[in-house]
Amino acid sequence: MHSFFEFKRHNTSYRQETLAGVTTFLTMAYIIIVNPAILENAGIPRGPSITATILAAVIGTTIMAFWARRPFAIAPYMSENAFIAFVVVKVMGYTWQVALGAVFIAGVLFALLTVFKIRSWLAESIPMSLKASFAVGIGLFLTFIGLNETGLVVLGVPGAPVRLGNFSSPSVMLAVAGFMLVVILLSRRVHGALVIGIIVTTIGSIALGITPLPGSIVSLPPSLEPILFKLDIAGALTPRFFPVVMVIFIMAFLDTIGTLIGLSMRADLLDEKGNLPEIERPMLADALATMAAPLLGTSTTGAYIESAAGIEEGGRTGFTALVVAVLFALSLFFAPLFTIVPPHAYGIALIVIGSFMIKPVMQIDFDDLTELIPAFLTIVLMIFTYNIGVGMTSGMITYVLLKVCTGRGGEVKAGMWVLALLSVSLFVFMPKM
Repeated sequence: MHSFFEFKRHNTSYRQETLAGVTTFLTMAYIIIVNPAILENAGIPRGPSITATILAAVIGTTIMAFWARRPFAIAPYMSENAFIAFVVVKVMGYTWQVALGAVFIAGVLFALLTVFKIRSWLAESIPMSLKASFAVGIGLFLTFIGLNETGLVVLGVPGAPVRLGNFSSPSVMLAVAGFMLVVILLSRRVHGALVIGIIVTTIGSIALGITPLPGSIVSLPPSLEPILFKLDIAGALTPRFFPVVMVIFIMAFLDTIGTLIGLSMRADLLDEKGNLPEIERPMLADALATMAAPLLGTSTTGAYIESAAGIEEGGRTGFTALVVAVLFALSLFFAPLFTIVPPHAYGIALIVIGSFMIKPVMQIDFDDLTELIPAFLTIVLMIFTYNIGVGMTSGMITYVLLKVCTGRGGEVKAGMWVLALLSVSLFVFMPKM
């Protein structure tokens, strides 16, 4: 294992990688409950969906661990599951079986584009300013999620989209205390600061009666039979369903590129040209996981931005991902225990991570508006639309437009033209709600 994952080259250890894996898992374990709850709105039964969610994460993250050997966890995407449940099924009236057929088709396309190295060619055409904005935007997006999960920031009243949370609430006060604990531990260079903060906050939440103890610790996983292999590929191949297939494909395609580049930049895995060496490997892991997910009965999977939590704890190799996969596998039988971590506990880790992911903003040329404005739009629209894909597409489109309109179209690489066209098509094909 030590040699296979190249611990020496990455200056890491079993302890460091294991701690990183535990941290990543704790910050994303909510998906075990949240993804099935969202997909239930599409008619997918919650019990089997829990099992499918966990297995999709295990399969995808294991492939990432052994094939790509990167510290990225894979699980069903939050934005795509909501799109399927609330737009494709509830608004447009399609069945969840057809929607999952579209996910499978997208996965096949991902795999083909990866094998022929088209995805890596596109990723390498993105300018450094946009790559930096992906990292910064993802970091601030995580921070915004964390602020909301902890209750420090909540939805506002008319005229104010958000406002300060209720600081007299025990959960909010506990989140503030947990946040300060993590910051103090990090300042004192204590290894495992994020894990310690999450666990201490969880224990405090239980002690104060905010979080109830689980009714049981061990449980058998619900049967997959009602949703296993129930996808409808033929239904997804009809002409009138084409826009939905395109939206699912483009959303996941761009989300994955942005997430991989943003996380890799934070983990110092990019080369001197700002590219991720052998990027086809994590991309293929993502593609294979996206093909497996609908077969199991769940939505599009991809690299999770919460992997940044493990990276901050020192995760640099696939062993981190392997630890996450093992913990997800255990959660099949210990789901009540693993899902006891409340939002105000894992939320503090997301807030802290955002502070570490701001640094790449220094790589944006603030004196060149054709570089600054696209990067700025990428960052702010990721946060304020609550959608990574919208931020990325807006930045790519603006980048190409500004370069062309200022007579600098020659600076735009061929791959960026393709990404800009894909970005435009997302808004063209996006179904109207």
